[in-house]
Amino acid sequence: MTKERVVLAYSGGLDTSVAIGWIGEATGAEVIAVAVDVGQGGEDLEVIRQRALDCGAVEAYVADAREEFATEYCMPALQANGLYLDKYPLVSALSRPTIVKHLVRAARQFDATTVAHGCTGKGNDQVRFEVGITSLAPDLKCLAPVRDLALTREKAIAYAEANNLPIATTKKNPFSIDANVWGRAIETGFLEDIWNAPTKDVYSYTDDPTFPPVADEVVITFKQGVPVAIDGVAVTPLQAIQEMNRRAGAQGVGRIDIVEDRLVGIKSREIYEAPGAIALIAAHQELENVTLEREQARFKRQIEQRWSELVYDGMWFSPLKRSLDTFIADTQRYVTGDIRMVLHGGRATVTGRKSESSLYDFNLATYDEGDSFDQSQARGFIEIYGLTAKLAAARDVKFGNGVDLSGFTLNTEK
Repeated sequence: MTKERVVLAYSGGLDTSVAIGWIGEATGAEVIAVAVDVGQGGEDLEVIRQRALDCGAVEAYVADAREEFATEYCMPALQANGLYLDKYPLVSALSRPTIVKHLVRAARQFDATTVAHGCTGKGNDQVRFEVGITSLAPDLKCLAPVRDLALTREKAIAYAEANNLPIATTKKNPFSIDANVWGRAIETGFLEDIWNAPTKDVYSYTDDPTFPPVADEVVITFKQGVPVAIDGVAVTPLQAIQEMNRRAGAQGVGRIDIVEDRLVGIKSREIYEAPGAIALIAAHQELENVTLEREQARFKRQIEQRWSELVYDGMWFSPLKRSLDTFIADTQRYVTGDIRMVLHGGRATVTGRKSESSLYDFNLATYDEGDSFDQSQARGFIEIYGLTAKLAAARDVKFGNGVDLSGFTLNTEK
């Protein structure tokens, strides 16, 4: 009789390494380990793949998804100016649907019936993985060993030692860290006391902005909302992110300390560092200020917030998210041009804008000679624009509901 198979999202760490045997013993299923590179760095993926096999996986699948992640996930987030609570650039939330696609693909390839992940029952990622999996493959079952099979860290260490698994079991990082090319997320440990300030060892992608190097000026060229060149040198989306991570990170740009609302209903203190993401979003927003029509821009800001909430909440593959993608993509038709920024001391400051599709008209904007704005039309515009407010105010006065100005006095003393 053929055993059932489970595809496991594999990081190479203690919990997912132990989960291979733990799942096998608890369910009788064979485990296929899937590791996905989204630019997190660290160990070589071939080393991780071999570790999975040594820990008992019957197959180990490795995917280099860096270009895919940058192009298909980070770029839509950039075009949407994706910031949850106006601060968090969706670092982990963006990587989960990327990983999910590879998990489902592996499940089909290896005839698996279940997909497993290493998330706890308290976080957002369990939702992102499982909703994503069932959105792409409703027939697949989901399993979380830490949540569903009571795999605690203590049990994981004991299991690894008892079975001589080829992983370190004694060293415990004080933080829980998730990283990819779009940024890095840090939580737990002493950071759970929201009065505690982050210490220097929290950060890796960014240098201390207190004592920055000489200011760095950069020109980012966009085509339809996507960076295509930096300082005149053509780049892919991945190269653009990597270059801005390096340059903005050296200036301490992109450090975020936030208490955020998790989907599961609790508030959580999170530290993020996303130098490339924050700098690119700032540049993109300013280019939109130049190229988007006013009402379109106002409405897009509402869409951006909802888009960010959907992605944060694990609804990347949802119908509403797809519909919002269509609107956002349409808004990017004329978001083409150059943005000049100065990176220095933790800030990414726009100092110049240039676009052939700009809606900025110098002759309309200037107050100097050559002004083409007909100011004589302003009086009539104001009268019509304020007519409804004027009529409503007159009605209020008629019925004794006008604004009370009795306590208002003018100061006439010299």
